[in-house]
Amino acid sequence: MFKRLFGLAPRPDPSVVDALYDRIVAAARQPAFYAQWDVPDTPLGRFEMVALHVFLFLHRLRGVGGEAHDIAQQLTDDFFKEVEHSIRELGVGDMGVPKRMKKLAGMFYGRAAAYGAALDAGDRAALAAALTRNIRPGVEAWPQADDLAAYVAAARDDLAGQPLPAICAGRIAFPAAAEPAGRGEAA
Repeated sequence: MFKRLFGLAPRPDPSVVDALYDRIVAAARQPAFYAQWDVPDTPLGRFEMVALHVFLFLHRLRGVGGEAHDIAQQLTDDFFKEVEHSIRELGVGDMGVPKRMKKLAGMFYGRAAAYGAALDAGDRAALAAALTRNIRPGVEAWPQADDLAAYVAAARDDLAGQPLPAICAGRIAFPAAAEPAGRGEAA
């Protein structure tokens, strides 16, 4: 604990964390999300999809210690560094970055809690409602939320079946967005 506190603990292999993050971003950028399922192709819409996939990764590793925990922490840190970089690229000045980061971190952890609770309860309707509320705020109905909820449940199941040593070696796979496997099944 003290080694980690003072920065003396060994860090995960950066190439492993980078490989995992690249896979997460690639999964979040699948064209079907934006073209077929009507996720907004905007900076905020893309944030939502990357955040969703980071959540799925962290959900897979929750409760796991050791190297997997360290990788999850480093990946989370890298995600927020990337979010900060994106905010700066959008023209937010130095004085506004901390306020925006605090808001986006709150958004991420709030979404993670809502998505995790719905998945753990097996409540596909609650998951679709949370996805709609977060990804398409202001719309009364988003029929594609059911497809996205099916994808999220399938991704959770796929990730659960992937061996921890492979994940810790930087190998992870998400399902194709165009294949909402398990539609109609419980989450």
